[in-house]
Amino acid sequence: MKKLLTGALFAAFATSAMAADDVTLQLKWVTQAQFAGYYVAAAKGFYEEEGLNVTILPGGPDVAPTQVIAGGGADVVIDWMPSALAAREKGLALVNIAQPFKSSGMMLTCLKESGVATPADFHDKTLGVWFGGNEYPFLNWMNKLGLKTDGSAGGVTVLKQGFNVDPLLQKQAACISTMTYNEYWQVIDAGVKPEDLVTFKYEDEGVATLEDGLYVMEDKLKDPAFEDKMVRFVRASMKGWKYAEGNVDEAAQIVIDNDATGAQTIEHQTKMMSEIAKLTAGSNGALDEADYKRTVAALMSGGSDPVITKEPEGAWTHQITDKALQ
Repeated sequence: MKKLLTGALFAAFATSAMAADDVTLQLKWVTQAQFAGYYVAAAKGFYEEEGLNVTILPGGPDVAPTQVIAGGGADVVIDWMPSALAAREKGLALVNIAQPFKSSGMMLTCLKESGVATPADFHDKTLGVWFGGNEYPFLNWMNKLGLKTDGSAGGVTVLKQGFNVDPLLQKQAACISTMTYNEYWQVIDAGVKPEDLVTFKYEDEGVATLEDGLYVMEDKLKDPAFEDKMVRFVRASMKGWKYAEGNVDEAAQIVIDNDATGAQTIEHQTKMMSEIAKLTAGSNGALDEADYKRTVAALMSGGSDPVITKEPEGAWTHQITDKALQ
């Protein structure tokens, strides 16, 4: 009888394990606290509680989330809304199903000695810009300022910035792209004093657009089984994010534990998590329609070369969060 019970229990556990639904998440960048909520949800068993087996794929300089999901390599991806909407206008039917980040962390960081004190001083300067989808908010801002980005007189010269802060440290650019939670602190850690810098947060300049949302392919949402998986995924993910916000040190350590490269330090990740918590604060996961409209308006108001040329249709939905947040 004991052997039979043991076998029955083993079979029950095996069945339970096999019943878990697989979900593949593609990150926008490498393993770091920017994605802490997902790693926390996995480490704390929140996905398991929802009957999910979640695989988290790190990104990198050669990984474009839009290309990954277009090729069927992920069920859900993290991307910035400018990139997602630009891809949608070009024919990739991405839909935002949740928006864990309420605020933007993007900014330009400039050396004070370069003579940049206000955005009016950008003209005839070299500015470092990330590409791969991250350039859209910048290009929109320059268009709003009436500054050409082709290096012509009176405009700005765009330096295609790698994912480091070397152009500023080596004075190849007056300003570079930074995030409040990452590259800015790399500049400080390199020995530059805060008083020797001038920063322009996109939020403060009125050109902020939504970052780090969750996107899926539109046709997938017609499948009730897929919808159910996403409801459980978003619910567990937001639980992970709120836990990370309230437990910064633990969340940073979980990120470190999941970094296979060993490139991250606990000090940097803890600092990053503290800043990330400011960006996710105020979001329960549901996209705020006002934030969406602000983003669309910004992307369409780029002068002669807007990021998107028409109002998107069907680019976001509350279909998932309405059920996940019940």
